[in-house]
Amino acid sequence: MKLDILAFGAHPDDVELGCSGTLAKEVSLGKKVGIVDLTRGELGTRGSVEIRNSESGKASEILGIHVRENLDMRDGFFVNDEAHQLKIIQMIRKYQPDVVICNAIDDRHIDHGKSSKLVSDACFLSGLRKIETEWEGSSQQAWRPKAVYHYIQWKNIEPDFVVDISGFMDVKMESILAYGSQFYNPNSEEPITPIATKNFLDSVKYRAQDLGRIVGVEFAEGYTVERYLAVNSLGDLI
Repeated sequence: MKLDILAFGAHPDDVELGCSGTLAKEVSLGKKVGIVDLTRGELGTRGSVEIRNSESGKASEILGIHVRENLDMRDGFFVNDEAHQLKIIQMIRKYQPDVVICNAIDDRHIDHGKSSKLVSDACFLSGLRKIETEWEGSSQQAWRPKAVYHYIQWKNIEPDFVVDISGFMDVKMESILAYGSQFYNPNSEEPITPIATKNFLDSVKYRAQDLGRIVGVEFAEGYTVERYLAVNSLGDLI
């Protein structure tokens, strides 16, 4: 299946927190969208691999995406080397996305910045014909996405552009809350983590509100870019 957009996250729930409003909106517009998680989040303080697997499946249904895969890299210990790059390249060549979205370029969790650079490097390498990969016994064709964008996570990185997600904020929050083991629950007896507080959950919404306020819409998600953005005309702008 060729996808229009392929979003990568170091852990299940990264994509939901960073860009699920955008993904839900694109799905509603008829775009084919997929998610690839690098790890199972097995080092997470709360929950378990089995629980996270179930939660990511539920979140995928809420978003209406077309495919979700997990590369089973080691949470906390994956690196940006040839072996890991080739795994990403296989996914890019398998789904041939026009746009790739990936982790924040710098963040509190070390895996986020690592994942950001790993996916970005793999997107470039995937376009080199002399790098040979196979999928299910068949050779894959070289493919390089037209654009690579990075969502924003814990740190308040200044976005290069924002996407209007007005009308999709409720879907975004529902997909996040599908990860019941990870986020704020006053009845939970699990240890408190930085993302398991009410303040953090509220911040997801008020960040989207604030980005929306700045551009004159209700809610927005922010992204950083690797090259200049281009528009066909000034009429393309909000």
